[in-house]
Amino acid sequence: MEANGKARKESSTFRMECAVAVNVKAAPKAIWDLLTHAADFPRWNTTVKSLEGTIALGEKLSVRATVAPDRTFKPVVTELEPEKRMVWSDGAAPMFKGVRTFTLQPRDDGSTDFSMIEVFSGVMLPMIKGSLPDFGPPFEQYAADLKRAAESPGKAHASA
Repeated sequence: MEANGKARKESSTFRMECAVAVNVKAAPKAIWDLLTHAADFPRWNTTVKSLEGTIALGEKLSVRATVAPDRTFKPVVTELEPEKRMVWSDGAAPMFKGVRTFTLQPRDDGSTDFSMIEVFSGVMLPMIKGSLPDFGPPFEQYAADLKRAAESPGKAHASA
């Protein structure tokens, strides 16, 4: 996927995907630090109203997003490879499941390609697909917010 900050969407009967990738002029560690400190998310990420819990393997999170402000998502961190890859899963197959994968790929020039892909799947998807928001704009905003925060290290880790 091209790291241009533009969302890509694909959909079929039982699967829907939204993805975004952006090149960030920062090392993977700086980006990883932003992605794994839950309490700081609302400070740098305008798409997240709140994120509670500990971002660690097997932990359940509580996320409120601006795209659905009245709903709380409860993903579990199902994969965690520091400074490389993280996966959050919510729901249960085969009914309805959402899986969000974050990937960091360092480049030779010192920058990092960040990608985020969310895949919704399950037999309930055809019935609820129409009620789901358009994830393209918030994914693009998420990537832009992460890029801005990671490229401004003085602002990215301001302690409270």
